[in-house]
Amino acid sequence: MQIPLVVDQSDYRWQLLGKLLNIFDFRKVKKIIAKFASPIKTAINCIKITLTSMFFSTTISHVVEEVKRRDDLRKFLGMNEEEVPKEGYVYAFLSRFNLNSFVSMTLRILNSVTRKRARNTRVIVNCTDISVDINWFRKPVRQRGLEGKEYKWGYSSKGMFVGFKLTLVLEYPSMRLLLFLLHPANRHEAKIFQEVMDELKRRKIIRRGDVIIMDKGFYAYRNYLIGINEYRIIPLIFPRSNFDFERLDGMLSYPLSIFDSKSLDEEMRMVKALKSRLLNLLKRWSDFKAVRSV
Repeated sequence: MQIPLVVDQSDYRWQLLGKLLNIFDFRKVKKIIAKFASPIKTAINCIKITLTSMFFSTTISHVVEEVKRRDDLRKFLGMNEEEVPKEGYVYAFLSRFNLNSFVSMTLRILNSVTRKRARNTRVIVNCTDISVDINWFRKPVRQRGLEGKEYKWGYSSKGMFVGFKLTLVLEYPSMRLLLFLLHPANRHEAKIFQEVMDELKRRKIIRRGDVIIMDKGFYAYRNYLIGINEYRIIPLIFPRSNFDFERLDGMLSYPLSIFDSKSLDEEMRMVKALKSRLLNLLKRWSDFKAVRSV
């Protein structure tokens, strides 16, 4: 049974989707889309429906049906009743793309509207599963059929799906989107921690001493260690029930690379301060649950 798409502005998922859809009002975004598809208005409506289906892990046909019957959803998506594309047209529109061109267009759009991070802010990193409705003709999808493709089989609380793992990086408290990354669905968050941090460092989003708030999916003792020793940040990864403070305290030692530093004393003080603050924050990590779920 498909879930009804009832717009709830108090729900953070609808708030975030609304912010993502607002970018289609920008002229520079329309110019990017024009390089990939036309007519622009129809293309934008197809993309909005596709993103909505991906965001709520449902089918395009279900989204189209819901948009046709719900005034509030049409208003949310910024289209009138006559502008709602038919299900077959949306699929035909998507068939003009291969996976790389669609992802390329989406990345260019979202990254074109992101701005530099403001001062005195924190960073929230969150992962979610994105299913892709690739099985348009309802033929069996087997693992070997996905070889060489970016999307993979993954598993979520809803069961098996074909798609991606979407990593969103937000600025707190403004909740502005700073970055979004795509990984194959079969990659666990704990294993992509370093890839995400490398990208944040490369784009100069993170700063020394930053508190990075991350959910339990990134939980691993080594990630706490990597966050402090390699990136000089405080990785506030929400711990699991079997978390052992003493074990982590014993693991958080100075990295060998620090002894090659010309400012050894300064670096040692930095690492010691980061370790102390991390352990203190982890003792009251539940205070930050409301921040991550905003």
